[in-house]
Amino acid sequence: MTPAPPSSTLAPEQVVDGQLRAYNAKDIDAFMAYWAEDARIYQHPDTLLASGAGEIRARHVIRFQEPNLHGRLLHRLAVGATVVDHEVVTRTFPDGPGTVEVIGIYEVTAGRISRAWFTTGSPVLG
Repeated sequence: MTPAPPSSTLAPEQVVDGQLRAYNAKDIDAFMAYWAEDARIYQHPDTLLASGAGEIRARHVIRFQEPNLHGRLLHRLAVGATVVDHEVVTRTFPDGPGTVEVIGIYEVTAGRISRAWFTTGSPVLG
């Protein structure tokens, strides 16, 4: 069963928090409920990685297969409709399991993420 979309009355940081919780639960339907149909994901500053809900879903269905996947929030800033997260993400990289620092910048419109930009550090294996 697909969860109900988030309420447009949620604060932008609540929307971003909800998608992070769904990401960590590897619940693709709950995760996608926080993204707009026409959302876009970029590698900061302007390299388009995914356009639209279908591409975002496909990208994350693959990611959610990683057994150790987990995003740990270190710090969050919110100003208006923009939310910035600093996280350490545990993943399975081609060379093995490890962590990577990530900065995510989210733009929230009408209770859903409309655009996101990510900057990642170098993976640390081990």
